[in-house]
Amino acid sequence: MATSAETVQDTETQRRSIPSLISEGYKRFLSKRGNKRVKIKMPKDEVERKMEWAEGKGSPYTTIPPLLKPTMEVVEIYPVRKMYSYIRVTYDTETNEYLLEAIEPQLTEAEKKLLTLLKNSLQRTLDYEYRQLSQMDRREYLKRSIESFLSTRGLEITPVTKDKLAYYIIRDFIGYGPIDIFINDVNGEDVSCDGVGVPIFVFHKKYESVKTNVLFEDEEQLNSFVVFLGQKCGKQISVSSPILDGTTAEGHRLQATYAREVTSRGSSFTFRLFKEKPFTPVDMINFGTASPEMIAYLWMSVEAGESAMIIGGTGNGKTSTLNAMSLFIPPSAKIVTMEDTREINLPHENWIPGSTRTGVGEKNAEGKAPGEIDMFDLVRAALRQRPNYIIVGEVRGKEAYTMFQAMATGHTTYATMHADSVKLMINRLENPPINIPRILLTALRTVIVQQQVRVGKENARRIRNIVELIGFEPGTNEIITNVVFEWDQVHDKFNFKGHSALFDKLMDLKNWTHEELSDEFNRRIDVVRYMVLKNMNNHMEIWSLINRYYRDQEGTANEVRAALKRTGKEEDVIVV
Repeated sequence: MATSAETVQDTETQRRSIPSLISEGYKRFLSKRGNKRVKIKMPKDEVERKMEWAEGKGSPYTTIPPLLKPTMEVVEIYPVRKMYSYIRVTYDTETNEYLLEAIEPQLTEAEKKLLTLLKNSLQRTLDYEYRQLSQMDRREYLKRSIESFLSTRGLEITPVTKDKLAYYIIRDFIGYGPIDIFINDVNGEDVSCDGVGVPIFVFHKKYESVKTNVLFEDEEQLNSFVVFLGQKCGKQISVSSPILDGTTAEGHRLQATYAREVTSRGSSFTFRLFKEKPFTPVDMINFGTASPEMIAYLWMSVEAGESAMIIGGTGNGKTSTLNAMSLFIPPSAKIVTMEDTREINLPHENWIPGSTRTGVGEKNAEGKAPGEIDMFDLVRAALRQRPNYIIVGEVRGKEAYTMFQAMATGHTTYATMHADSVKLMINRLENPPINIPRILLTALRTVIVQQQVRVGKENARRIRNIVELIGFEPGTNEIITNVVFEWDQVHDKFNFKGHSALFDKLMDLKNWTHEELSDEFNRRIDVVRYMVLKNMNNHMEIWSLINRYYRDQEGTANEVRAALKRTGKEEDVIVV
């Protein structure tokens, strides 16, 4: 059959519209089709797959591959994005190691070429308008761009192929590329890359630090990816400035290095993943971090305006505990927070979140570059804003002196610090670069010591003890402390030691007897147990219950106790 001149011209125009970066093989594929509409068929076995995740068989988009080794066992498989991405946890009985496998939609060779073509086209055509859109609007924009790309080139593909292309386009243009599945895994806490050819590691809630099946094999690719991560934080990383600390729009904390300037294995990065939903007191109890009695004590401490410090090592959950404690701050109270990179997440409306800023240029005699805002500047500014509560993300420098001055003048302050015990905390605070006089340390009333411990065969986070700083003994130059709660490692339970300076203070302020104090403490314990019974993980539910309790203590206590009795959750009364 002869081909008209017009048809040939149309075909040539169509081919010229295809970017020059298209592979020669794909060009030949298109030339054989002439001016016909191209249809990429989905494999026959893919049509037969179920539309929903069932029995680990996958979906029309994703096939669960066979195990890599005969010595591997499947521990669990769970979806990250249903129908598209899954994580399979395996255990190798030969090496005694866990492995996190990222399982995403499989592409045929033709689909891979089409995806490359599509990416190249989008990289040239995305305009300023796209960059001003919200993330949800960007998704729709990209989906429309895919439709436009296919229609203008006469490419007809199946809905499944189109959805797979959209998955990868959105993953790479809006998400975090090959590590996006780990960033969006609710079980992940940290995601890190140590260099070229080294597997990505994930700190998993259940399995701790686990190797994955994802790695960067090419140094240039990893360098480009680190630059891309810096752009997501609104910062630049390069040979001249090879270390980056930043926070993404979602709140994830990023630390990265570029090339081999400071890390000999190549570029590296570590994400501390930010959870949009604040950690609650109910979460602390469910995870075994604290007991209902400890939460009730912290509730009374926050209400009394007692300043507190949460101490422990890296990754011990200090900020999570700080977030949970902060839910007992009245909803209308004014809160000012200060952090190097944002980790604190409060639901309060009257909240000013502050963060430090790096400067530009040479540092002055004080060690600050022009435009730099450090923690000392933020603490000093916070005192001028008349806050009811000041929260410092992490104490490490001269800002601590101003913070303790604020405590001494009646500003309730909460902070975290790296120290494994009260003694080590005091040593850090008294010595350079902080240099706080010992007598000023007594402005701090409560110290919560949190650690990562071994419970049976698993690692867990526990509040090891809650310690009160009672006063200063001039004769011996010692700080008097009192342990209120202590964790029993043998039985994995928390013991109330029987005395609290906070309770003595409340009896004086409210003119309570010991019996009245015990009644109040036990009522609050039951309210906390009721929160756990009803699984109150929403701050509005917790605030609503607390406000009901303040309006009618006896009525609310009777209501929650009746509910606890019906479910057999009643416990012994604590005598204080």
